[in-house]
Amino acid sequence: MGGQYRITGDKYPRMRRPRGRRRLVFLVVASVTALGLIGWGTLQLIDVFTGKGDKATAAGAKDDCTSKAGPSAKATTASTATTASTAAGTLPRPGQITVNVLNATPRSGLAKQTADELKKRGFRIGDVGNATATYDKKVNGAGILLGAKGAAQAALPVLGTQLSGAEVKTDGRAQADRVDLIIGTSFKSLTKKEDADKALATLSGPQPAASASPKNC
Repeated sequence: MGGQYRITGDKYPRMRRPRGRRRLVFLVVASVTALGLIGWGTLQLIDVFTGKGDKATAAGAKDDCTSKAGPSAKATTASTATTASTAAGTLPRPGQITVNVLNATPRSGLAKQTADELKKRGFRIGDVGNATATYDKKVNGAGILLGAKGAAQAALPVLGTQLSGAEVKTDGRAQADRVDLIIGTSFKSLTKKEDADKALATLSGPQPAASASPKNC
């Protein structure tokens, strides 16, 4: 080219991208980033002041406590129910218990009358007669239920459903299924059959399981 557009010399000018566009792109990216950070920070502040963060944390802790306590509570309840059922299952039935009916009062005929009624209620009857010198005329209450130590949680409670207010004692005898009913001076009659049956059903039935409350978290 000639004239005023003629290039002279041995160096040529470099073709560079305008610096203004780079600065514009950088400013846009920086602005977007800054706005994003500001928005995120604002949301965090809102959660803090409104308490949403605490609610979420509390809910999480509650769920965790429930999940940990739940199986333990169920296991405890099942174990208690099993133990109660096992204990109830060890109680003998009236037909498995032999009762010696002994009269420790001056009134005659009480031993036989009481023995006949116990027989009607399903108990086996052993000796019927007067009490030994140890107890004769010396029992002031309704009566004494006397048996082996092994009968304290078996035959004696079952027989106790038939005579309210009777005193329970144990001795050194070997037979746990053979017990004495010693009639005392305050004796009037055996417990009414319907009431005795209810007491026996309650005694023999499974006991209510103890409620297991979860630990505080």
